[in-house]
Amino acid sequence: MVRLDGENAIVQTVDFFTPIVDDPYAFGQIAAANSLSDIYAMGAEPLFALNIVTFPSKDLPMETLAEILRGGSDKAKEAGISIVGGHSIDDKEPKYGLVVTGRGVVGKLIQNSTAQAGDALILTKPIGTGIIATAIKRGVAPEEMVTGATAIMSTLNRTAADLMLNHGAHSATDVTGYGLLGHLLEMCQASGVTAEVNYDSLQFIEGVEELAQKDVIPGGSKRNLDFVSPHVIFPDDLPHHQKIMTADAQTSGGLLISIPEENVQNFLEEFEENSSNPAFRIGTIRKKSKYHIIIS
Repeated sequence: MVRLDGENAIVQTVDFFTPIVDDPYAFGQIAAANSLSDIYAMGAEPLFALNIVTFPSKDLPMETLAEILRGGSDKAKEAGISIVGGHSIDDKEPKYGLVVTGRGVVGKLIQNSTAQAGDALILTKPIGTGIIATAIKRGVAPEEMVTGATAIMSTLNRTAADLMLNHGAHSATDVTGYGLLGHLLEMCQASGVTAEVNYDSLQFIEGVEELAQKDVIPGGSKRNLDFVSPHVIFPDDLPHHQKIMTADAQTSGGLLISIPEENVQNFLEEFEENSSNPAFRIGTIRKKSKYHIIIS
């Protein structure tokens, strides 16, 4: 965030990655939605974007690149912005994403460091896209699972952003590569609080647990769990694969929002009316204790 004057600010973010689904158009949509999420997580308004592309032009047909860019362009249009340019280089592996520029009012931007004790924690997309992406790479993901995960990852976080502003959210972050626990830990450490999370309140994409039980798990998710474990209390009877699921590295995940308790019900009801994805309460923010995250 760059302050322009006493009130207005420019918010800018960049993100790009290799394909996580086989369909190039869907990949473009997912990458664009993911790139926009940082803007939405701050409660800012996206203004325009630039493409970042690497592509093996001698090994893959240019039609594939055209489909990736078309997916990104369509998702940008859905967000109400234009992609006004970009840069591409020849590389051995395709990569795609956006630089997104947005604007916001300084005093109204949402930070990931201002959660308050007594707040409720809301997550606006189910978890499990990292595990599913690994299943796709290994050729063991059923078609209906891929279709469902693609729809979730390509959904913009715009509705969640609008509602968190309307309902007085104190803090928020988008859930991406560090997983739910990694991003929640960052929020708790920066805010000086502890989060109590009810495992049974977490929603996972259908079929994710079966994949996790078979160790269809990305290395990043395992590293996430290793990193957060010193700061987390897990139930003694929680299986190891379920612990990893809470730390699964997400792509274009939902917003994790710390919101006043009295506003939770209205938020959830309005979200359900305006989104195809479920939003769900996962826990409560408490005063700082020995551990930053307690899972029950």
